[in-house]
Amino acid sequence: MKILYMGTPDFAVLPLQKLMEAGHEIVGVVTREDKPKGRGMKVIMTPVKEFAITRGVPVFQPTTLKNDAISDILSELKPDIIVVVAYGKILPKYVLDFPEYGCVNLHGSLLPKYRGSAPVQHAVLNGDKLSGVTTMLMNEGLDTGDILFKAEVVIDEDDTSESLFDKLSVVGAELLVDTVKAISEGNVCPVPQNDDEATYAPPILKENAKVSWAETSEKIINLIRGSFSWPIAYTDSEIGRIKIYKAAKGTGKGDAGKVLGLTDDGLEVATADGSIVISLFQVESGKRMSPVDYFRGHPRIDGTFFD
Repeated sequence: MKILYMGTPDFAVLPLQKLMEAGHEIVGVVTREDKPKGRGMKVIMTPVKEFAITRGVPVFQPTTLKNDAISDILSELKPDIIVVVAYGKILPKYVLDFPEYGCVNLHGSLLPKYRGSAPVQHAVLNGDKLSGVTTMLMNEGLDTGDILFKAEVVIDEDDTSESLFDKLSVVGAELLVDTVKAISEGNVCPVPQNDDEATYAPPILKENAKVSWAETSEKIINLIRGSFSWPIAYTDSEIGRIKIYKAAKGTGKGDAGKVLGLTDDGLEVATADGSIVISLFQVESGKRMSPVDYFRGHPRIDGTFFD
């Protein structure tokens, strides 16, 4: 199959690689624009672009898909099918209608649950025990196309959004290869989604990552797991803003947000129904480290409150 691949982040790299290894001809890659990152604001290539260049695949980075913006690219490449994995933009009708075998999307949830741009993060934030990937035929809606295949993935207690992304990428790559093979052989039976069962996963914003200590320990830990590795859960304190990377349930109790003290495992803070022990954090303008190490060289903050 001649495939035009549309994808942007790390999650989309392995599926592209596996399609190549399966013998498909990747006629081109469409990815989002390069963006400046880090303190130096250095312009960084998207992970998919970086991989495609190493394999000699033509890369296109249109600023928009509207108004027939990539019609010439489609006409030149003549793909049999378009495969989309976390590209980041809605495909207009002229793109959806172009390839003979349609446009296939690999989505990071078990549709119709978690339609939208942040399904993986929301699964962890909500404390789900099961996630998965879905391949579907795309239409003009937001993740509303007919389902082709699904594969389930267990969410472990210590999974973060980052680790779940990695799991789903591996399983999704295999599912995508199987899906394209089935399409080429005519062995697919698309199933319409049940819109009544649909839920949505909107983008995660930085302000969504602020810890509310009036919540339960479980919910706060899920926020910490779901916000890793972006945007990172945080709280305000007497020593400045603190980013929280890892925590577990504690045994102490107190007024919500009160710093109960330092244990062998980290910094214990009271929640609505108990406490959590923070084992990895980053104090404003400092380095990421364990609280135990940090407070060897800084005054203790026992009895103060996190906000």
